[in-house]
Amino acid sequence: MKLYKFSILLVGVLLITVLMSIIPEGRNDVIELDSHRELFVDHFLIDKLDGTNLVMHNPHDEGEVLQFDKPWEGPFCAYVTVIKDEETYRLYYRGIPTAGKDGNSDEVTCYAESKDGIHWEKPDLGIFKVNGTTRNNVILANAAPVTHNFSPFKDMNPGVASQYLYKALGGTGSNGLIAWVSQDGIHWKKLQEKAVITEGAFDSQNVSFWSEKEKKYLCYFRTWRKVGDGGYRSVSRTTSMDFIHWTKPVQMEFGDTPLEHLYTNQTAPYFRAPHIYVSVAARFMPGRQVLTKSHAQELGVNPKYFKDCSDAIFMTSRGGIVYNRTFMEAFIPPGIGLQNWVSRTNYPALNVVQTGPDEMSVYVNQNYAQPTANLHRYSLRLDGFVSVTAPYKGGEMITKPFTFKGSMLQVNFNTSAAGSILVEVMDKEGRPLPGYSMKEAQPLIGNEISRNVYWNGDAGLKALEGKFIRLRFVMKDAHLYSIKFD
Repeated sequence: MKLYKFSILLVGVLLITVLMSIIPEGRNDVIELDSHRELFVDHFLIDKLDGTNLVMHNPHDEGEVLQFDKPWEGPFCAYVTVIKDEETYRLYYRGIPTAGKDGNSDEVTCYAESKDGIHWEKPDLGIFKVNGTTRNNVILANAAPVTHNFSPFKDMNPGVASQYLYKALGGTGSNGLIAWVSQDGIHWKKLQEKAVITEGAFDSQNVSFWSEKEKKYLCYFRTWRKVGDGGYRSVSRTTSMDFIHWTKPVQMEFGDTPLEHLYTNQTAPYFRAPHIYVSVAARFMPGRQVLTKSHAQELGVNPKYFKDCSDAIFMTSRGGIVYNRTFMEAFIPPGIGLQNWVSRTNYPALNVVQTGPDEMSVYVNQNYAQPTANLHRYSLRLDGFVSVTAPYKGGEMITKPFTFKGSMLQVNFNTSAAGSILVEVMDKEGRPLPGYSMKEAQPLIGNEISRNVYWNGDAGLKALEGKFIRLRFVMKDAHLYSIKFD
């Protein structure tokens, strides 16, 4: 009898073991990629790097695209938001010609439009009378303190009513963040009089959006993180199902990295992979002075704004309260010339947008507190924030186990003329699968945003859909930016 019971138990254990090895659902150690595009901006999918590294790519400065030269704009324009809205690019920013208290009555919200994200126009909207004229591009005035940092977004919630298609938050620490709504992105009204978020410093751009991944509204906003007798400008997060009632804010964490002052966080879903939140944040270095007093006078810098400097950093989040600061180096360092080393210059705008078939752009405030204050455009290839990079002598990257949906693998990559990428499909334990081994892989050579991967002249992966696999990339003088199953 004991032997019989032991045999039954043994069979049960073996059966469970077999089932666990072939059924991926519910496994905590396997990533479900589905058909999402995956960027190598962190180590989420990476199990092993051998001779390869993650490399962050600095955007290219495409030059000035907008001057803040209207009487109601001026040297202290800031907190820019760029929205690609179908065929129209919308740009929002604070206008204020002279320095003053946060949330003062002279602050207005300005608007510009573009058809390509490169050439911008300031329309005469005729909504508000400012400086004695209605011929201006002001969409919000006499609405202090909201106009200090008014930051809108287009609501991608599938159930949103048309009159609430555009939403925004704005306000300061003494008033809280007040919610506004619009049907066209130009004419705005308060959602309610009472502030919807009240716990925070808010003395910066406070950003919100509908998360397709989390199925709720998220807000990332300025807070102070106390450390000893001092502290750091930092970020907290809160969530909402209706944009009115928000959860208790929680401070964001940055992993095992040094704390730095983050003036703006500019967190938003990446438009080609909305499950990844990209943050091109402003890193503020208080007291790190580059200009002398005479330099500041020569440039016409306001005397209160030349004793600090700042740049833009890159980090990501996949939801929850953790940012991945894979890189501590500057994403957009200050440019050549002392005018780029002024306090609060180099602050990035909210959102990365596509501006060409293979190009995306991020926008950056420059020459802050100077008569020449303007907005620059910076460009990158699509998905080109970070790549898995191999030198000429070669290297490889192996992914963690995952499942996928689709019938073929597409990659965003580039190689040198001498370089290449080979892709091997392996089982969960790292054994090459027949038909998809390194010997059967067709080399990837070139520079493309999307190319299918082939083995023995066939790109078909449908037979592997839903099964545990790993990918092994053997690379030489090459960059791998993203993958997607389709």
